[in-house]
Amino acid sequence: MYTFHSIKELLNALVLGKELLGEMFGKRKSFDYRYDQAIELMEESKVETLIEKGVIIRNGRYLEIEDQLLSFFEQILDVNEEINISLITEHITSLKENIDYYLSENSEIRKYKYLKSVKGSLRKMGFTCLRNIVDLNRNVNNTFKTEPNYKIKIKKLENYDQRRIDIKKLIAVTEQFITEDELTFFAIAKDDELNHVTTELRLQLQEARHNLIETEKQIIDFLNQVKHQSKLIEKIRQVKYLKDQFEIESKSDIVKLLHEMNPVAFENRPVFPLKLSLDILQDDDTYEIIKALNKNKSSVKLKVPLAKAIDATFFNDTVETDIFIDLEKMKSSFSASGYHLLDFVNQYDYPKEVSFEDIVTCYCQLISLYEHDFRFTDKYVMHKGTEFSVVYPK
Repeated sequence: MYTFHSIKELLNALVLGKELLGEMFGKRKSFDYRYDQAIELMEESKVETLIEKGVIIRNGRYLEIEDQLLSFFEQILDVNEEINISLITEHITSLKENIDYYLSENSEIRKYKYLKSVKGSLRKMGFTCLRNIVDLNRNVNNTFKTEPNYKIKIKKLENYDQRRIDIKKLIAVTEQFITEDELTFFAIAKDDELNHVTTELRLQLQEARHNLIETEKQIIDFLNQVKHQSKLIEKIRQVKYLKDQFEIESKSDIVKLLHEMNPVAFENRPVFPLKLSLDILQDDDTYEIIKALNKNKSSVKLKVPLAKAIDATFFNDTVETDIFIDLEKMKSSFSASGYHLLDFVNQYDYPKEVSFEDIVTCYCQLISLYEHDFRFTDKYVMHKGTEFSVVYPK
């Protein structure tokens, strides 16, 4: 097996075969891309170079993209169909190990290295959960719409439902890990970025849980439809078999059922011809209408109106900018100030002009996101007709 000695060598190989790899990737599910097609697209020496370096694999007269590269392309382009739940378990294991190393380490420099690994694993966990759910929904839809075998379709949907249950369990384990199991670590490692990453992970896990509820409803609905269709088709096959064997009347009560039924769809559709009176037919206007209807309409050419020219301003690039308030920065400033939360949000130097409603929104968002970092008192203050709780940083 060929081994690349640098990232530059790998990139050069991908650039060399970019046209061939692009066409093979588009036909990756057909498994019938021939060697003859490749040498028509590019020189045979270049194709042999790609085979030698393991970028593509030759199997007789057929070519395939190397498995690792194919998996990489599918993940980057978000067309991956494989649901890899083990990645979440690996991230949890890595988290536990790095947290243990962090708590046992005395050097601040090495502590920061382990803390950085913990934050990286936390970022990946939320993304991996959401990505797996997207892949799961895509596979469920594709299976229901494209799988022709009903038995296999039911088995696949049931297996995807088990994957959904596994993802749900891993989400619960992850939430328990960051809220209960490792409270000591999060209390010792007072890092603003870590708090931000943890908060974002909680939001991602909450979104993933809601998405799984919709996935469960969809799988149940698809399974019910498939099972109903499967039973119906099985009955139709039995009826057809009896009909082909000329046993349908002797082995079923179809004649009795047909006599009892009176479906309108099987009745002859009545036709009521429209007969004009002689007085109307003798009218000159009626005669002209009949002549016009009998003309050959195919000779009539309809003129398609031309669209107006596109305005030149339509092609101008427009850039929209928006200034947002950094709640993480506000929380850090509040922790260093000596004010209670209402005074702080009123005196804060906002990056844009804000109204009283915006200030109230910031007050509520800070309490909602960082309630564990604040100390709540029993006192209340009135401000512009609204009662606010007196809140201090811990």
